[in-house]
Amino acid sequence: MRIADVSRKKEGCLEVDVIVSPRSNRSGPEGFDTWRKRLIMRVKAPPLDGRANKEVEETFASITGMRSAVTSGHTSRQKTVSVYGDADEAEEALDNAAAER
Repeated sequence: MRIADVSRKKEGCLEVDVIVSPRSNRSGPEGFDTWRKRLIMRVKAPPLDGRANKEVEETFASITGMRSAVTSGHTSRQKTVSVYGDADEAEEALDNAAAER
């Protein structure tokens, strides 16, 4: 799978469907859930007081160099993250990060 299979290009952003695995031993992409068609994102933070969401946003921002925000699924493990900026560049950066794992 690739990021294109789990995302949508919108005007000014890339929306990525994600499954978050909180309280992990490291942060970053961990491959794909092919059944749910989502990127698996591990984060060290617990799912308390929005800390996992904040770390997801920070991880996406560090990978792409663009502002990121959780736009749906704030209290769920299944989320949609919007990466604001050039959708093609964001997709390429996320593909490279997912391939490294």
